[in-house]
Amino acid sequence: MSTSKVMSTEILEIQPQELKFTFEVKKQSSCSIRLGNNSDQYVAFKVKTTSPKKYCVRPNIGIIKPKMTCDFTVTMQAQRAAPPDMQCKDKFLIQSTVVPFGSTEEDITSDMFAKDSGKYIVEKKLRVILTVPPPSPILLPINGVLKQDPSCEASMQKDIVRSGVENIPPPQRVDEDVKGIETAEEMDELRAVDFVDSRPVYNVEELKVVKNDVELNLAKDFEDLKLKLNLTDSTLREAEFTIMKLTEERRKTNLEKDRLKHELEMLRKNSMKRAQVGFPLLYVCMVALVSVALGYLMHL
Repeated sequence: MSTSKVMSTEILEIQPQELKFTFEVKKQSSCSIRLGNNSDQYVAFKVKTTSPKKYCVRPNIGIIKPKMTCDFTVTMQAQRAAPPDMQCKDKFLIQSTVVPFGSTEEDITSDMFAKDSGKYIVEKKLRVILTVPPPSPILLPINGVLKQDPSCEASMQKDIVRSGVENIPPPQRVDEDVKGIETAEEMDELRAVDFVDSRPVYNVEELKVVKNDVELNLAKDFEDLKLKLNLTDSTLREAEFTIMKLTEERRKTNLEKDRLKHELEMLRKNSMKRAQVGFPLLYVCMVALVSVALGYLMHL
């Protein structure tokens, strides 16, 4: 499909066009958005929001095959107080672009949705609408079954008889008047908003499983570290014992060396004394022999 043909049609059909949350203080609320791929190409989408810490999206990215649909769920975290007049200024941005045939979620990168990437990016902004929960009638247990309080029911019947028409509770919020209409101020506000990548949502059970796995891994790592520490301590003791043994052997070797040096020195001194004592005797003998020989020659 050519780029011009893609630009002439909507890549994704988004239903509904706004995110409606039933707001209750200190309670989470969720809503779903359905994305339909109207093209004959693989389409990648990415969800961004102006308040990433306030909302969780699952999945926040994905690939939609031709003529297929994909739902993503947005969960608003529990809030401590309601905003003024139940007006929420948070916005969501859905980006979509055509990707090569056979692409998967692992192939999705942030560069795909960059405006300077040269790819045709379709962006759709969604508003956040807050509604209050519908009023519930007073229920009382009668014979094990919850039934409406008779006094409340009687009061409603009186109101009906008195007015002649059935009382219909007013709608919680009338949005059809403004649905799909964005004034110039709203458009300027949307342009000025900085959208941030939304974060995926994890349910409580998944968090518990992850927590248990982390605790098990930490306990295992602690035991491994303890074993390694004991092994290191044992190796250190062996090394200290070996060092002490080698030091003792060296001391003995030095003592033996000093003893051998001393004995060698004594032998050397004794040899010199013997040489000095034996030399005069030999000299006397030689002189005596020479004298005898001379005396013999003179008598001849």
